[in-house]
Amino acid sequence: MTSPLPTTVFDAGAFTAGLVGHNPLDPCKAALERARQQLDALFREGHDIRALVHMRAAVIDELLSAVWRLQPWPEPAPTLLAVGGYGRGELLPHSDIDILILTPQEPGTSYAEPVENFIRLLWDIGLNVGHSVRTLDECVDQAARDITIVTNLMESRVLVGSTVAHEALLAATGPDRMWPSREFLRAKWDEQIQRHRKFGNTEYNLEPNVKSSPGALRDIQMVGWVAKRHFGVSHLEALQERGFLSTDEMQQLQEGQAYLWRIRYGLHMLANREEDRLLFDHQRALARLFGFEDDDHRLGVERFMQTYYRWVLELGQLNEVLMQYFDEAILRACEPEQVMVINPRFRVRNGYIEVTNDKVFRRTPSALLEIFVLLAERSHISGVRASTIRLIRDSIDLIDDRFRADPRNRRAFMELLRSTQNLTPQLRRMRRYGVLGAYLPEFGRIVGQMQHDLFHIYTVDAHTLEVLKNMRRFQYPDAVEENPVVARSVRRLPKIELLYIAGLYHDIGKGRGGDHSTLGAVDAIAFCERHGLNRRDTNLVAWLVEKHLLMSSVAQRQDISDPDVIRKFAVEVGDSIRLDYLFVLTVADITATNPTLWNSWRAALLRQLYAETKRALRRGLEKPVDKQEWIEETQQSAIRVLEGLGFDEDEIWALWKETAEDYFLREKPEDIAWHTQAIAAHESRDDALVLVKESSDTLLDPATQIFVRSHHAPLLFAVLASAMEQLNLNIQDARLYQSHGGYVLYTFYVLDASGRPIGDDAARIQHIQHFIARQLQHVDSFPEIMRKRTPRQLRLFSTPTVTSLFTDTGKNQTVLEVITPDRPGLLARIGRIFYQYGIELQNAKITTLGARVEDVFFITDNQQRPIENPELCAEIQRAIKKELDEKAAV
Repeated sequence: MTSPLPTTVFDAGAFTAGLVGHNPLDPCKAALERARQQLDALFREGHDIRALVHMRAAVIDELLSAVWRLQPWPEPAPTLLAVGGYGRGELLPHSDIDILILTPQEPGTSYAEPVENFIRLLWDIGLNVGHSVRTLDECVDQAARDITIVTNLMESRVLVGSTVAHEALLAATGPDRMWPSREFLRAKWDEQIQRHRKFGNTEYNLEPNVKSSPGALRDIQMVGWVAKRHFGVSHLEALQERGFLSTDEMQQLQEGQAYLWRIRYGLHMLANREEDRLLFDHQRALARLFGFEDDDHRLGVERFMQTYYRWVLELGQLNEVLMQYFDEAILRACEPEQVMVINPRFRVRNGYIEVTNDKVFRRTPSALLEIFVLLAERSHISGVRASTIRLIRDSIDLIDDRFRADPRNRRAFMELLRSTQNLTPQLRRMRRYGVLGAYLPEFGRIVGQMQHDLFHIYTVDAHTLEVLKNMRRFQYPDAVEENPVVARSVRRLPKIELLYIAGLYHDIGKGRGGDHSTLGAVDAIAFCERHGLNRRDTNLVAWLVEKHLLMSSVAQRQDISDPDVIRKFAVEVGDSIRLDYLFVLTVADITATNPTLWNSWRAALLRQLYAETKRALRRGLEKPVDKQEWIEETQQSAIRVLEGLGFDEDEIWALWKETAEDYFLREKPEDIAWHTQAIAAHESRDDALVLVKESSDTLLDPATQIFVRSHHAPLLFAVLASAMEQLNLNIQDARLYQSHGGYVLYTFYVLDASGRPIGDDAARIQHIQHFIARQLQHVDSFPEIMRKRTPRQLRLFSTPTVTSLFTDTGKNQTVLEVITPDRPGLLARIGRIFYQYGIELQNAKITTLGARVEDVFFITDNQQRPIENPELCAEIQRAIKKELDEKAAV
């Protein structure tokens, strides 16, 4: 129903008088604009959103009715109906205004011209009108075939015209004529399942849709539609009277709807159009509008979004309970009852577990954990009955300090963690019903907590449960084919529950300020001690939580072809069991952070670090590998390959005589043989040699290797980086080797724009070779920096560039770290600065994390010495920041 209209919002008398003798367009526009300004002002003042939503509908009622009466309708006149959300009397500032013009079934009467004039005028006024023109028979025919149409008609009301015609329409499309409640519920439920699937079946999308995402307004409307169709009620309050909704649930639905309406109103107002997506820029603006400010630990927008996520999680759960109630009352009402008793507290009814009486949890609070252990043990149980879900929700207050200290409950939780099946679904249920956050208050604090970036696509709690899901997935038989090294490692773990505990706690310290790994380790120790783990297991879990970022950092930011890097990491790890635990945790964590960022190259880096560390641990940390021995073994292996291709050893050494030793330390023997064979066959020593490795095996070649041999030139890296970008290739790793004859060797590892190797596409490989070779003909001139439109999301996360510069005395090189928003032409710009300051690039580790890059460059001066002058170091960093930040702002 629409609300009474204050004259300050819409003065119906003045508006009607203003139409007399005037073109209706200007008065309508003026009245609409006046109403918008007044309603927006009331919204900013915190006026009741329910009243504003209904007032907006009342304004449109008045305006449409007045414009309708201006038309010369032939007799019998049609009836103007509001349908859908407008029919419910609910309109946000830019919501679609859905109307039905119900025409009498009179042969020979034409309504085309007045209908066309009426609709055109509404569009000219600036209204988003969705309209249909049908007779009663046409409505019946369309509604019988389309669930959406019958849903809209259910919520229709008369604006102008015949109530008799409207009642006839409702009767002809009612549940006794079409779409009986069983069919209606099934169709609407399928519709909801498809809608939820579109949004990944999660309330936690980075940029959720406040109308259609799981837990959003559509889920509330879904309950209303089914109630209206089955029970014939107009308001959700009637469900409370019938026992389908408790008083608390009714309040949650009403407050949740009002909250989402406030968000949606704010979105429409800020965008000045219909916008139901909570895009990143709107999240920030709404956070400010609703008074969420940054503090020392978290951004205001993160706290705003946590409030949103917690609301939609609650509403989504309420939708689940009510839909299951409807399922039991409507779809399964005639099914024969099949009951199987499990124990005095629980039984299974028609595949769903339920309590034996409604006092179970009050009499035996430990049953709040027992039910999830039973579900994990019995995979044939489909779920929890709605009445029992409600009792769980109503019994959360029982999970207090005394409950947490009860040895029975601690044993039950550890029993769940040791389950051999169905662990993740039960933890998700526990999170959804509020049990997990109540039993582990530290987990409860991270429910709905988001990180305002493009790297973490899940909230902290959702990410945590994804990590555990991955840990379980690695144990499935098909994991051996997908990720054989991880699958073998996870099966070697002596106590799998320790891995799960580390997964539960690895990010639990986020949002408190300080190092979340350290804070999480403290919480993990407390958990282990409470749950009776011995000191050794407790120390292992705490170490895993504290060091959960170590392996990915070493793999992606350090030169793991360097034996010293491997030995240092092996010393940190200590033994093979810890390495297995850390490796599995690392892969589960990365793939659960943002699946689109996991690619074959990152997987290969972790596998290489794992394998080399395993070898170092087997050898013994007191017996580090000798670099010279490593180099000689690589050379001999490459020689054997080349001799098989017809080379003699003297010829090979002649080709290698000018090559730096680092080349044999960091490259694989088979690649060295491939390079050497091509160099020997290269006809012109003056022209650059460009090779692109052809391979369809992503396990052996996780990124496409591009090898370049060219005369040294100061701008060489900048030219090559620019060429790669123009080819839509993303550099993952860059290795440079100086030779004594004025040549340089570059080995690049690249992926295409979709994050995959190029493979064996011969035509594309040839194009890449020719394009790079052409670019190298102009190596003495500044490369053209690509100018592309930066994607919207990347622009929103533009933050100042951060750099650090220090000397690695072991490698006799300077290490430059650059953390900056990703953008087109990034590496080429950095390469030009290297040229300007006489910097020689020796190696580069390129890491893109969502909207941010964390690149590491190993550099020297042009005499192959580290850059140690403090003033020069500071100037180089200033130049990089100026170049990147000023160009990003353009």
